[in-house]
Amino acid sequence: MENVFDSRDHTARDALAAWAEVIRNAVMLTTFRLVDTDVFDGWLKTMPLGPVQLSAMGYSSFCSIRTPKLIRASDPECLQISLIRSGSHVIEQNRRSATAGASELLLFDSSRPFHSCADGGSLLFQFPRPLLPLPAHHLDRVIARPLPGDRGLGRLLADFMITMTEDGACHTPRDAAPLGMVGLDLAAAFLAHHLGREDDVPADSRQRALYVRITSFVQQHLGNPDLTPGDIAAAHHISVRSLHRLFQQHGVSVCSWMRGQRLGRCRRDLADPLKRHIPIRTIAARWGFVRPADFTRAFSALYGTSPSEYRRQAFHND
Repeated sequence: MENVFDSRDHTARDALAAWAEVIRNAVMLTTFRLVDTDVFDGWLKTMPLGPVQLSAMGYSSFCSIRTPKLIRASDPECLQISLIRSGSHVIEQNRRSATAGASELLLFDSSRPFHSCADGGSLLFQFPRPLLPLPAHHLDRVIARPLPGDRGLGRLLADFMITMTEDGACHTPRDAAPLGMVGLDLAAAFLAHHLGREDDVPADSRQRALYVRITSFVQQHLGNPDLTPGDIAAAHHISVRSLHRLFQQHGVSVCSWMRGQRLGRCRRDLADPLKRHIPIRTIAARWGFVRPADFTRAFSALYGTSPSEYRRQAFHND
């Protein structure tokens, strides 16, 4: 992510005005006032993902106001989904007042006046309104309404936002637009679910969101050696044939993808100094390899070296 603001780069007197200018350019035009303090403390990082943007921010207590006059002066015509990471956040928009805490998600609209007060930190996923395949008048029901970000589709969307902010440096510029589409698919599926409008989401978007749901589910159950395509399909109310077809669209079979994920987790643990005392067979079993010989053969075929030699080289290089 790109660092675009740090209050430590400004004098105490200028920090809030500098923050307002940065937010105007990166998010939208609003006015700010401090609450219970004379000094603003905050930071902002942004990441463009094609037509969408992901931002991470932290801040001391403030209130922000977006009036009809400010909307007429400048409107990016975007929707924003905020994931609260810490602190308390209150927003009034669309004749609704909502208070959200950690792990909750809030949808709001740049084209409507709002008043908000916040402290702590949040992540912000923003995108042009036309990219969301849901009728605008239905969205009224979820604007400024706290939605859960710790379970179901909300957790998938929250995990995506968190992972991108923490591991964004691992992705290339060519990855940006496709990753933005993944985020949009998850946002659409999440909001459609809470509106009961799943059929409004295009089939290809639903399929991409389903793939993310399934791969997330599998990653959470990699340690179960008995996990089968049938189990995965049943957990997502689809046929095994549909499951295989979904993975084939991504150029991989269900079992080979699952095996690659398990081997990757084992590789990570083998190179972890904090786990160097754990026997290799125990690490393999943790990630679903019951027979050590099968694990050694699969690991050697993928990485070109045995697990023990890989571990030895990893610690030797340190």
